[in-house]
Amino acid sequence: MKQKQRRLILIEVGVVVAIALILIVIVPMVLSEFRLNLLGRFLSLAIVALGIDLIWGYTGLLSLGHGIFFGLGGYAIAMYLKLQVPQGELPDFMGLYGVTELPWFWRPFYSFPIAVAAVVLIPGLLAGLLGYLVFRNRIKGVYFSILTQAAIIVFFNFFNGQQQFFNGTNGLIDFTTLFGATVSDPKTKFIFYTLTVLFLTVTYGVCRWLTSGRFGKLLIAIRDDESRVRFSGYDPTDFKTLVFAVSGAIAGIAGAFYTLQSGSVSPRAMDIAFSIEMVIWVAVGGRATLIGAIIGTLLVNYARAFLSEQFSEIWLFFQGALFLIVVTVLPDGIVGWFRNQNIPLLKRPQEISTYPSLEIDPEVQHERQNLGN
Repeated sequence: MKQKQRRLILIEVGVVVAIALILIVIVPMVLSEFRLNLLGRFLSLAIVALGIDLIWGYTGLLSLGHGIFFGLGGYAIAMYLKLQVPQGELPDFMGLYGVTELPWFWRPFYSFPIAVAAVVLIPGLLAGLLGYLVFRNRIKGVYFSILTQAAIIVFFNFFNGQQQFFNGTNGLIDFTTLFGATVSDPKTKFIFYTLTVLFLTVTYGVCRWLTSGRFGKLLIAIRDDESRVRFSGYDPTDFKTLVFAVSGAIAGIAGAFYTLQSGSVSPRAMDIAFSIEMVIWVAVGGRATLIGAIIGTLLVNYARAFLSEQFSEIWLFFQGALFLIVVTVLPDGIVGWFRNQNIPLLKRPQEISTYPSLEIDPEVQHERQNLGN
């Protein structure tokens, strides 16, 4: 059995590495510069979708505020890029609002290592703190979703209203150089694209590792019956806080790569509608599948790009229809539907049961025999 599992893992690793190589080597030769940049943005969005699948698909916590962590990661790397100016000068927009001295919280972002650490740590720690305060009070279900929506409204209004510090609605734009290279140069953008593919691969591997072992089984048990997990001697608060922090950190990384490839970050990254879209990507691809989160993200965003080009005024109706079709006809998402078709290579792996099956439970069988059912 272990040998079979090891063989399946090696096959999966081989497939993932092969897809990554195709994306890095072959796809750039086929796509134009514009389309390659578009693909890079969608792949960075797939990273945040993996984080949402981790907290929603496997743990059962529907977060509608992941835009907070996505936006914080984007702002962290954008602040470093905006400080690539001659010594003593301020980012261009600050002069428009009468700022004469660099704010104290901007100064650490002169350092690239600190900026990179901030991309991961600020969203991760904020998610961990928010999760701890919420989960220790046993807030879950729809109340957790509403609370995350309330939090994103606070962050959206904060960044939108701080013109002198974050350029308000316009956000941080017009990045010039990074390590001496021009940010808008095609070669620099290709490096951003390649790094996005590599980090998406690593993130997928980390999420697969987390969900394949005992930790993943515990997350599923929390999702299915948190009370029974608590009675078994585990404290679900610690595990939910940890996985929410990991999910937030993943969203921060995704936000940083999206900012590098789009060339801007604004409070729209923290818009409620955008956070809901993230959930739709995972629902379309298939919850608790990981690969479904990636497929759903690419499918929905490419459909949106195509339909917005062809039907600029009504493309939102197509997106809504796609979501309704998936929810009503494919409740397990696209990947879930394929797995239910008993196709050998796509057959759903044996599901983890929190409870023993009712059909084989001796007590249930005994009661049925006695009752004549």
